[in-house]
Amino acid sequence: MTRRPRRNLAAMTHPGESSGGAGASARREHDRRKVKREAGVRQRHPRLGGVILALSDAPQHETSWSRGADGEKLVEQALAKRCPHVALLHDRRIPGSRANIDHIAVAPTGVWVIDTKRYKGKVQIAKPLFGKPTLTIAGRDKTKLVDGLAKQVQLVTAALADLYTGVPIRGCFCFVDSELPLFGAPSVNGLTIFGRKGLAKQLNATGALPADRAAALAHQFPIA
Repeated sequence: MTRRPRRNLAAMTHPGESSGGAGASARREHDRRKVKREAGVRQRHPRLGGVILALSDAPQHETSWSRGADGEKLVEQALAKRCPHVALLHDRRIPGSRANIDHIAVAPTGVWVIDTKRYKGKVQIAKPLFGKPTLTIAGRDKTKLVDGLAKQVQLVTAALADLYTGVPIRGCFCFVDSELPLFGAPSVNGLTIFGRKGLAKQLNATGALPADRAAALAHQFPIA
């Protein structure tokens, strides 16, 4: 049974189609930072600004947004190729925030909230006997990423409560260029970490969500 949602709806792509929007928010943030940096250099150095910019590298905080945008696009392309029957949303803005949800997939196993990350290095999860599990990448503590994805899952769960009940909602990471375990998919606080192939395999798996219900949800999806 469906109920007309009280919240704004976001259009979803049909199965096998791509919105073309993956990484758009990250790309805009990169461009904003680049324009601001270059304008500042030219203002401080009216005569030599162009030369200074040509001889200097962009700062890491700027290039990381570009790398992130490219990573989201790679995930979009991989899912479009490997999951032709799974409906996909890309780069959904969170109302009232500058943050966004990288990808949402409506699959037989339910709705997947997918956060793409592009880091170099080994991905590890430590689960101590006492205390909270931690996520490290290349030896650096990145547990805050888990909290961010958990909030996104909560947001989608609340939105779906106005439209459908009983739909499984899961959160996962899709890591690009990272060193993941050769066997199995690690998880932390109920959030699984996949590579692109592993994620596609999971989205294509059989599940309890009927095809007709998944199709209906795919064409009317609330974000907030």
